[in-house]
Amino acid sequence: MVEARMPLRRKQAPHLPDAPILEASGVSVRYGGRVALEEVSFRLTRGERVAVVGPNGAGKSTLFKAVAGVLSLSAGEIRVAGHEPGRHFCIAYVPQRSDVDWNFPVTVADVVMMGRIGRLGFLRHARRRDWAFVSRCLEVVGMSDLAERQIGELSGGQQQRMFVARALAQEAELMLMDEPLTGLDAPSQEGIFHILEELRARQVTVMVATHDLNMAAKRFDRVMLLNRRLFGFGRADEVFAPERLQLAYGGQIRFVQGEDGLMLLSDTCCGGDR
Repeated sequence: MVEARMPLRRKQAPHLPDAPILEASGVSVRYGGRVALEEVSFRLTRGERVAVVGPNGAGKSTLFKAVAGVLSLSAGEIRVAGHEPGRHFCIAYVPQRSDVDWNFPVTVADVVMMGRIGRLGFLRHARRRDWAFVSRCLEVVGMSDLAERQIGELSGGQQQRMFVARALAQEAELMLMDEPLTGLDAPSQEGIFHILEELRARQVTVMVATHDLNMAAKRFDRVMLLNRRLFGFGRADEVFAPERLQLAYGGQIRFVQGEDGLMLLSDTCCGGDR
């Protein structure tokens, strides 16, 4: 099943104009006796694009779920535009594709309409203008001709574009994308980055979890180096210092000198990253 993952009956919290779009202070999350995140603190500004990198099990998915308000914190706090995440439906969470039941009998348009639930209210039916809004969102991501397609028939790139359209329908201001580029060919990845530029123009802040350190360095404003705790957050040329990467990745990373400079080879397998 594809979950809307947003509050259904709560009133949207007013955004404080001078507050950062996202601020985490001393965030810790524990599952039983295991530490998933430990004292993670950072803040994001509106419209920036941030890559979250780290080895498998580093807590990238845990961080996204905590920011989305679907996972409780053990300590610390998260504020979205000055308020707790649970009081917002401007947060769009795009899960890993492996977390979605692609056999669930819904169409592309149905999934995108899920983005309107917070605006409609739990028991209200979509109106003609809501379906028109969904159509415009599908047009932005180039999927108007696939509106009635069952979601299991989509390619990987189309699946990601559908979720972006759902975020647009939600009128999201903060988008959390968990491994959206994994398994996509180069043209599909470029298509996703083209849409991310559209989101930047709309002042949507985007966090993307990825294992590709080279892409993170080239295509994102800032990078977050995470392995349960924060090892660095800033420009890639500052954060991706060899000593920091060794601390975060341990033996899972190698450095190779190439024609364009130092290349980073890290674990590239996906899944299980909680």
